Amino acid sequence: MYKLIAIDVDDTLITDDKEVTPGTKQALEQAVAQGVAVTLATGRMYASAHNIALQTGLNVPLITYQGSLVKNVIDGHILYERSVPKDAALSLLRYCDDHKLHLQLYIDDHLYAREENDKLIAYANLSNIPYTIEPDFDRLLASPSTKMLMIDEPERLDAIAPELRELLGPDVHITKSKPHFLEVTHREGTKGSALRHLARHFGCSLQETIAIGDSWNDHDMIEAAGLGVAMDNAVDSLKAVADYVTLSNNEEGVRHVIEKFVLHPALDKQ
Repeated sequence: MYKLIAIDVDDTLITDDKEVTPGTKQALEQAVAQGVAVTLATGRMYASAHNIALQTGLNVPLITYQGSLVKNVIDGHILYERSVPKDAALSLLRYCDDHKLHLQLYIDDHLYAREENDKLIAYANLSNIPYTIEPDFDRLLASPSTKMLMIDEPERLDAIAPELRELLGPDVHITKSKPHFLEVTHREGTKGSALRHLARHFGCSLQETIAIGDSWNDHDMIEAAGLGVAMDNAVDSLKAVADYVTLSNNEEGVRHVIEKFVLHPALDKQ
């Protein structure tokens, strides 16, 4: 029944030790062997997601930057791309200046920050990617930015998110991938939009898709998919809209979903 599976990375596919378990990797391989397209759907940069895809043997277009960039693993062909509108990007830059917020830009799959600090270093270590220090963000924003990310305390980000939605308007999408990360993309730079595009690419309906995630940025993807799955460790708001809640990321929740709904669905009905 299912032809396409989109899987979030952090706190979903990988454990808290940042690993894909052998059992999960085997389930992914078996699903692919049955003709199912399996992709990653992450807020991470393409370069970071690409490394994980190679580890798991996936060779399909990857949904990255919250859905702003869908790109093939092998030949690097771009299937779908959206950037933060320039006016909104400049307004966000001014807002972050005025409120002394740490801001990161993502241009041509490179991470930029204006200064090296603990927030940037921790983020780069988490994603296993390099970064470039460039104080002149106005110059950088002459080029399209795939995503803009702020890092701060969760309570502060929750407080400013409504302000930013009013300031930046309807042409952007604002979400959190982790409690400390507030991310701004194009309004069509979402995992749900990217899932719809990939379903058309693979010639299947949304009812033939599975989406698995754990966080706020997975919300529209979970609602769009034929089977929307929340991890046991997911935020409560995601569990509320999911069709099914699986085991946690440390208990091979992704493997459980693939075995239950793809590999052995007949056994599950007995």
